Amino acid sequence: MLYGRKLAAQLQEKDVVFIFGDLGAGKTCLVKGIVEGFGINNEYVRSPTFSIINKYAGMMPVYHLDFYRLDKAKDIEELGIEEFCGEEGITLIEWPEKVLEFLPQKRWEIKIDILGENKRSFNTAHYGIR
Repeated sequence: MLYGRKLAAQLQEKDVVFIFGDLGAGKTCLVKGIVEGFGINNEYVRSPTFSIINKYAGMMPVYHLDFYRLDKAKDIEELGIEEFCGEEGITLIEWPEKVLEFLPQKRWEIKIDILGENKRSFNTAHYGIR
């Protein structure tokens, strides 16, 4: 969660963050750290695997999207993703690889690799950001 809190200090309103990683890599844990960095109690942060979208209110809204369960482009189009990406607050997206064609080019990307039971590496890149 420390990495997430540090990342939150770099994020600005309308930023979109793609979070890549295998099951169990710690994507939701990273989101908890980011949310905490925005002054929001992270105990309410849950992976929106079934609800698809969670919104957390703090200094600015944080939208947490999880596309793990989505399979078809039609499902994605019906969500109206563009309403959450870069309009207000910060948008955090787990499993973005399932919907890349619908997401903005201007973004942060975080890749989490599992190095051991309690060890992770984080690779960060940004495209079109500052």
